[in-house]
Amino acid sequence: MSRTNIAVGITEGVIWKQLLAFFFPILLGTLFQQLYNTVDAIIVGQFLGKAALAAVGGGTGTAINLLIGFFTGLSSGAAVVISQHCGARNEELSGKAVHTAVALALAGGVAISALGYVFTTPLLTLIGTPEDILPLAVKYMHIYFLGAIFTVLYNMGSSIFRAVGDSRHPFIFLVVSCLFNIALDLLFVGALGFGIEGAAYATVLSQVLSVFLVYRGLMRRPGPEKLYIKRIRADKALLRHMLALGLPGGIQSVMYTVSNLLIQSAINSYGTDTAAAWAAYSKIDGIYWASVSSFGVALTTFIAQNYGAGKIDRARKSVRLSFALAGGVTIAFTALYLLAGGSLLRLFSSDPAVIAIGVGIIDCIVPWYIIYLPIEVLSGATRGAGKAFVPTVISIFGICLVRVFWIQAVPHLSSSLNAVLLCYPFTWAVTSAAFFLYYKKGNIWAYRRH
Repeated sequence: MSRTNIAVGITEGVIWKQLLAFFFPILLGTLFQQLYNTVDAIIVGQFLGKAALAAVGGGTGTAINLLIGFFTGLSSGAAVVISQHCGARNEELSGKAVHTAVALALAGGVAISALGYVFTTPLLTLIGTPEDILPLAVKYMHIYFLGAIFTVLYNMGSSIFRAVGDSRHPFIFLVVSCLFNIALDLLFVGALGFGIEGAAYATVLSQVLSVFLVYRGLMRRPGPEKLYIKRIRADKALLRHMLALGLPGGIQSVMYTVSNLLIQSAINSYGTDTAAAWAAYSKIDGIYWASVSSFGVALTTFIAQNYGAGKIDRARKSVRLSFALAGGVTIAFTALYLLAGGSLLRLFSSDPAVIAIGVGIIDCIVPWYIIYLPIEVLSGATRGAGKAFVPTVISIFGICLVRVFWIQAVPHLSSSLNAVLLCYPFTWAVTSAAFFLYYKKGNIWAYRRH
């Protein structure tokens, strides 16, 4: 499909058909991306035991997201800028924005790899990682962060594809790299007995493959968004615009992760069985979040292109449709997890204590998924319209600060695990209410051509 046809597909035609056609490759792609760590956890849990399972999941994943999530938020600003210029049919600025985004990814990838490697041990120690888990987690994270530049480059490259209306190619690339990851996991951990290092190397090598596929695709695509190695440099005006839209998202991601690290620290205090149960639950939970976040990603691009084209009514209608679609997905996942949660947890561990704790976590959190939807849908909508600051403030206050207060106060009133876990639905409710108010009163659709 040509660049023109892709752009027209988003800004013209039946909204629900175009949104779904754009959304489903993103959904499937994020699910396959989630499988990277999920497959690691299943194979590590079955071959190496619950301590190794806790080392590659739970706190380790949250600590990794502290840095990777920051740049993912940052790259969302680049995607909005590219989408808006693409929607406005400004080919010169579309091309410059693509090359600026890649330059940003290269610089950010190097910084994240270095920072992640240096601060692995202090961070894991800070959140109270159990002593029998710490050496394994350090090994896993050191290898992961040595290859983190490939994760950053992949995320930016796939964001560029989606920004210009092409969600199919990132999906294909992820399918290939995910299957490669599974094969390497079985080889390194199962057949060759490389231990937890094997799982880390499998993840890094699969990311290397995904980067090769994505950037080869960008260099081969027709139109103004084609990537040329010699043109990779930052346009100052475009970079400032990207950072203005992306930094709030990056800061929000860091605040999310910090609050989750505090929760992880509280969970670690309950011992290795609880840490392992939380790690297993996090992998199951991550599949739902990958699914629902796909609506936010798709909606941001869909609205950014229509906003850039001045089609505000079409953008409004896509928000209402996204609520209906995301609601259906949420209800389906909620039913699946409540009915089959124990069986899903057994994919990661056969330890009865771990399974029992995991089922309790599911019963406490999963029924409240539905109240999170406004956060994902409305934040995606407002960012697509170029309004990034207020959604970030809402999220930092409603999700992060309230959650930090909860973790500091509530465990002193009750020593049960549920007292810690209930901070999730409570903060979702507070933040969703704030997003509804902002969406109704914040005049987010005030149009300004960029």
